[in-house]
Amino acid sequence: RLRPTTLRRPTASGGPRSRPNPTGPSASHPDLPPPSSPTVAQPFAPQSLPPHTPPHQPAPPPSAARRATLVNRSSSSGKRASSLPPLPRTPPESSSPAVSLSPTRARAGECDRREGGGEMGSKTKGCCGWLIVALVLALVATAAVVAIMKRKPGGGGGGRSRPPKPLPVPGPPGDIDSKYGDALGVALQFFQVQKAGKLVDNQIPWRGDSALNDGKEAKLDLSKGLYDAGDHMKFTFPMAFTATVLAWSVLEYGDQMTAAKQLDPALDALRWVSDFLIAAHPSENVFYIQVGDPDLDHDCWQRPETMTEKRPLTQINPKNPGSDIAAEAAAAMAAASMVFKSSDTTYSDSLLQHAQKLFTFADTYKGIASDTYPKLQKYYNSTGYVDELLWAASWLYHATGDQTYLSYVTVQNGKDYADWGRPTWFSWDDKLPGTQILLSRVNFFGSKEISNAENSGLKMYRDTAEAVICGLLPDSPSATGSRTSGGLVWISGWNSLQHGINAAFLAVVYSDYMLTSQTAAVECSGKYFSPTDIRNFAISQANYVLGDNPMKLSYLVGYGSSYPQQVHHRGASIPADAKTGCKGFEYLHSSSPNPNVATGAVVGGPFQNDSFVDLRDNAVQTESSTYNSGTFVGLLAGLVTTSSVAKTFT
Repeated sequence: RLRPTTLRRPTASGGPRSRPNPTGPSASHPDLPPPSSPTVAQPFAPQSLPPHTPPHQPAPPPSAARRATLVNRSSSSGKRASSLPPLPRTPPESSSPAVSLSPTRARAGECDRREGGGEMGSKTKGCCGWLIVALVLALVATAAVVAIMKRKPGGGGGGRSRPPKPLPVPGPPGDIDSKYGDALGVALQFFQVQKAGKLVDNQIPWRGDSALNDGKEAKLDLSKGLYDAGDHMKFTFPMAFTATVLAWSVLEYGDQMTAAKQLDPALDALRWVSDFLIAAHPSENVFYIQVGDPDLDHDCWQRPETMTEKRPLTQINPKNPGSDIAAEAAAAMAAASMVFKSSDTTYSDSLLQHAQKLFTFADTYKGIASDTYPKLQKYYNSTGYVDELLWAASWLYHATGDQTYLSYVTVQNGKDYADWGRPTWFSWDDKLPGTQILLSRVNFFGSKEISNAENSGLKMYRDTAEAVICGLLPDSPSATGSRTSGGLVWISGWNSLQHGINAAFLAVVYSDYMLTSQTAAVECSGKYFSPTDIRNFAISQANYVLGDNPMKLSYLVGYGSSYPQQVHHRGASIPADAKTGCKGFEYLHSSSPNPNVATGAVVGGPFQNDSFVDLRDNAVQTESSTYNSGTFVGLLAGLVTTSSVAKTFT
């Protein structure tokens, strides 16, 4: 199974494209669509695409930023432009499986269209008054129907012509919404499923100790950390991103997690990854970015507890740079340092020191890890490093209060790196939208020490963040058309839930910034949307994942009564007592449900027509990943109840 590559295209989304899957089914598999079906959809309202602002040119004014279309980052400093032309959007029918499915699946994505009518009676004399009344009633009925039809799936509603009044600031966490509280408890268990190393208080009966020798060739203990997805690789890039968003979730919603009795498992998962990141940074300018050989790993189908193949290490250093991964790790450790500051100051200080050194390393020796090691391009093909540098500096500013980090992201590098006015999709590869939301927090809640020049840069970040939000709201003039009929934001056939979940997480965070600061609305090309409207979009995406979709299927494994049974996951697919050696592929191709439940896994998700084929061979749809879980935990934590956010993390 190869990880999809993300390529930059001037008018296509920032989501990943699919690549061949070596352990997947053949192209002629009867239950799967043709290989071309996982495609990249077009971005927000391409017909209103603003002209490209070349690197080092003045950014568009705020009004243009709000009208901006959600497009890819340009080939600015540190970014590679793709030579491929934009891919056209695949119509829903081209994504449909080529075989007859069950009645439920056959109905997925269909509309129930009924036409009705009536005949005018033969009596016409003396009924002009009744005719007028009938016409008036018909107009009223038509208006009502139009209003109902305008309620789009996916969190539609809102869009006033005048700004609403500010909503009251919420108090402490209120009543727990059991739906999201239960889902949060389930989602957090996936981090336990994915743990490597010597397990402590193991709650997953089919898991055991594994990868205990990782790092020994360099005299390091790299046994901890998380397995990436359905394989046994430790890719530091997405693992660090998972830690960053998990830490962000705790910083914003730790009180709500506490109210839902789910804070401890979140802290446990975050510390497990943080321990790995510290161990992977043995000296100032050396950082280990990978444990295992993906080709060897993917040539086996076995439980992690019985692995015997070699697990070589890959490092970045001044001669072999990887600014993208080093900066992401710096962001993760800076964010985690704030999480643990009140409970373990020594550990917090250690994380912060590592974060600062890694940021300096990333900023001094610039380069993309997948250029340094081209083999990475088949798995996590980073498309640049400037977004990670901005992301890391933003987290370091929050963690330290050091104005030099704020100046770095605003005055020094904002125009060159931030691509102001051009919103993109938040993902393991693209951190710009997350940076825009995070720096909006500074603009919302302010600081007396911020200069006018820095405030000007912060305003540009916030304007771009609002362009992101405007693109997500279904009733916004700049709303993306890349949605399924069931309301899911759909950008890529591979791991299709990723972008909707990530966007919803950013939306709920931004809506809470607005509530806490009593900001009444965001303006989207003359229409105004309240924090409630933005939160409703986030709710729509969460509900889709939890089963409010045409398949009536929960894409969170272990939640609800109907969820995928054949998750593409080695450990879950093989009985705990099976002796498979490396070649246990009979379990990959088995038609039986997994003997072990990968509780908390968020699978890849549906095709653009809302259909889903639950086959283990179908890694495009049934494979899960830790980075999906990181943002989904944050989304659920934000929805579990309502409270104001802290105006500062420290």
